[in-house]
Amino acid sequence: MTNEHLIVSAQGPVLSLTLNRPDSLNAFSPEMILGLTEAFKAAGENDEIRVVVLSGAGRSFTAGGDVKTMGEASPVQVYDHIGKLNECILAMKKLEKPIIAAVHGFAAGAGFNLALACDIIVAAEDSKFALSFSQVGLISDGGGLYFLPRMIGPYRAKQLFFSGEPITAKTANEYGIVNYLFQAEGLQEGTMKLATKLAAGPSKAYGMIKKIADQSFVASLDEILEQERITQTLMVQTVDHLEGVTAFKEKRRPIFKGK
Repeated sequence: MTNEHLIVSAQGPVLSLTLNRPDSLNAFSPEMILGLTEAFKAAGENDEIRVVVLSGAGRSFTAGGDVKTMGEASPVQVYDHIGKLNECILAMKKLEKPIIAAVHGFAAGAGFNLALACDIIVAAEDSKFALSFSQVGLISDGGGLYFLPRMIGPYRAKQLFFSGEPITAKTANEYGIVNYLFQAEGLQEGTMKLATKLAAGPSKAYGMIKKIADQSFVASLDEILEQERITQTLMVQTVDHLEGVTAFKEKRRPIFKGK
């Protein structure tokens, strides 16, 4: 499946979503956001897909909102556009499969926040991250005001929101935003190795880990403990659990089926 602004392709159990507006540093368009939302929902319904990789074509991951068109939209149009972006972010968080953001060049504005909505961020060593909203008199959207304070604390997050100054991938890694750094020329290979490794894992367990870990920010300890209790009762009945235990006893690598 492809559209003008998004390339969707599958390599076995790994679904690759490539933002495809390279002439504008992959700035968001309605077609791109709608395509992403549909792709994430479809991935949730496809048992063959076990990991999603999100990347950008050309020189950058994504510049986020299209600055060239800012100031032209009416308040109603802005409200509608951000609503569509919110649907995409929620589809990402509801997908019970790991999503990897592979960042090169710039991840700026809502593009930074799109990466934050993923489960793992890998980045080229020479890439940069920026929350540039304040530079045009705006607040962060796309979930940044939710994700980033929880990730790095409110004080450091507000520093990035207020200043709008870019940070290097190395700094983002030190802050705990980026999980893995790769040399620019090795980003694609390193990302696919990670994706392939995750795809070979117990994807049902990964999905539940993602779901409960995300809910832990808004749920009480009592609620999370009960979710763990109920979910574990279900997990011990899965094919993957039986395979994991059998492989351990037989001293071999488990072959998980995602069932």
